[in-house]
Amino acid sequence: MSENLSRSLPSEYSALAEHFRPHFERIAQGSLNRDLERDLPFEEFRALEEAGFSTLRVPTEWGGPGVSIETFTRLLIDLAEADSNVAHVYRSHFGFVEAMRFQPRDVQAVWFPRVVAGQTVGNASTERGSNALGSLNTKLTRESDGWRLNGEKFYTTATIFSDYTRVSASQEGDDADGRRFAIVPIDAEGVTVVDDWDGFGQRLTGTGTTTFDNVRVEESGLIDRVSGSPETIHEAAFFQLVLLAVLAGIARAARRDSAASVARRARTYNTGSGLPFREDPLIQEATGRIAAKAFTAEATVLQAARALDDGLAAAEAAGATSWEFLEYPDFVARIPQELSWSEIAVEHAQITVPELAIGAAQEIFLTGGASATLRTKGTDRHWRNAQTIATHNPIAFRARAVGDYWINGTLPVGLNAIGDATAGSAQRPEAPAESTNADSRSAVRTS
Repeated sequence: MSENLSRSLPSEYSALAEHFRPHFERIAQGSLNRDLERDLPFEEFRALEEAGFSTLRVPTEWGGPGVSIETFTRLLIDLAEADSNVAHVYRSHFGFVEAMRFQPRDVQAVWFPRVVAGQTVGNASTERGSNALGSLNTKLTRESDGWRLNGEKFYTTATIFSDYTRVSASQEGDDADGRRFAIVPIDAEGVTVVDDWDGFGQRLTGTGTTTFDNVRVEESGLIDRVSGSPETIHEAAFFQLVLLAVLAGIARAARRDSAASVARRARTYNTGSGLPFREDPLIQEATGRIAAKAFTAEATVLQAARALDDGLAAAEAAGATSWEFLEYPDFVARIPQELSWSEIAVEHAQITVPELAIGAAQEIFLTGGASATLRTKGTDRHWRNAQTIATHNPIAFRARAVGDYWINGTLPVGLNAIGDATAGSAQRPEAPAESTNADSRSAVRTS
């Protein structure tokens, strides 16, 4: 593609919601059957691309609509209500777009135009096992004809749907923790993508295995990363915000399906009031509790989204989104407090929103009889999907970090490394040093 798919898109939520509503409605209509038949949403993803959905967060100066994080999050919740799998697929792509805001202009000049032309980027960061926490087995090697990439990744969400995938890798012979990225086309020679995700929820996100066998990497596909930088703070929070938005959409889907099921149900029990379910006060109460959970989850997620908007605006005003900002020896001390708070805001939401979404999805079964468990109704998919997403970042770890912040003023650590623990060693790679202020964030160039 070469056209700008975002040229005619508005930037306000109401107009965008009207633009995407027909697409979301079609996606919702096929959601149940896709889950039952394990039919990956290639067609649905492609239709959204043609409608410009993947361009939403591209800045206006690069030809994008430049919508706010809050507006994007509202649209993502709408999409997640229609199908949480399709919304989840976009986490990888928009995480890449968000990180690109902090890259040098020559890098932006390569990738932002590709995004506004409809190109999408998946994710290939996590390895299934045998890598020590803070290290990666996937390697970048410089050879006579350029850079080569070798390794295997699991949880490569969205890669199977995308044009490119962003791969975290270490450079051969380098002791760094591997936070340089290689962006490679998924149809490049040596790239193999397999849909072998076996989770009971979010089964259609393409979260499977991708292998890289001596894959050639263009210079424009090598992206540097600096730990402790504004980019890593913002991107970690944004990645988690997307998951929270998907959970809020699942809670809304539970509310929708519960209310619709009760409204049309004729059967009741002799142990009840004898009224139709839609008039029974106890069933109304149960549905009301589901609705309240959905409302609270969405409100919490949108408040966190506003915090990210404020944090990013403060970073831009302080020049913290430029690569030159990292040349200051004390750049960590210059990071705006609003950016740090945005990370904390998301971590608060990570503790509460999963419980709300899982609760809403589970309580559907309090508003129906045994027929609600029929596989063909797919009522269970909301609980399965919410539970699966909730496992992405252990809630106990987030709650501990938030408690530590309010007690001791310690800034939380964003999730940025997964691997095998070292016996007898409690290490948190790329973590800020324990402190009561932002000045102690560690800064390590890992490229």
